[in-house]
Amino acid sequence: MPRTPEAFKKIRKETSEKILAAAMSLFMKKGYHSTSIEEVTKMAQVSKGLLYHYFKGKEGLLAAMVQMRIENMRAVTEGAEEKELPLDRICYIAEETLENVFRQPELYRFFLNIQTQPQHDIILAKYAARLREEFEKQFEFQCTIFEKLGVPEPRKRSLLFSSTLHGIMLMNSSYPDHFPIEEMKAQVIEEFCD
Repeated sequence: MPRTPEAFKKIRKETSEKILAAAMSLFMKKGYHSTSIEEVTKMAQVSKGLLYHYFKGKEGLLAAMVQMRIENMRAVTEGAEEKELPLDRICYIAEETLENVFRQPELYRFFLNIQTQPQHDIILAKYAARLREEFEKQFEFQCTIFEKLGVPEPRKRSLLFSSTLHGIMLMNSSYPDHFPIEEMKAQVIEEFCD
């Protein structure tokens, strides 16, 4: 029985996700530059030709990962925008951001590594800039929320909020088995949402 267009679409989606998952795993474990296409194809159990059908090589895989991170950040912002009250928006950002890193601490560590690479690494610097642009948009959105809350010096409050979240995210990704994420979330909510 021939496959339907929906069945082909599902197969393509599953295959690209399998390739991307293998690349993510290897990039996080070995680093971007130390991972070869051969290792990705072996882990994903696909041919090189199939990988190149879905992605433009290793940099295409990195671009897809960064795009996923950007979309995740945008989803948090969009979810916050749906909240009516400014305080609820800040709480939503805090809870979702910390929950995301709690679920995948190694992924946060990988993106942090990209963002802190020397600027002379042309490939990683390009993707670090994309991530930085998205962080700046999120920061400006937070500033408007703190302005609406009537906080004195909303930019400083937003900076403290972001610094607090990133500090918790760094600690959680460095010590995922021993970090009291729920207690820290409660502390952030108490500090910024009460």
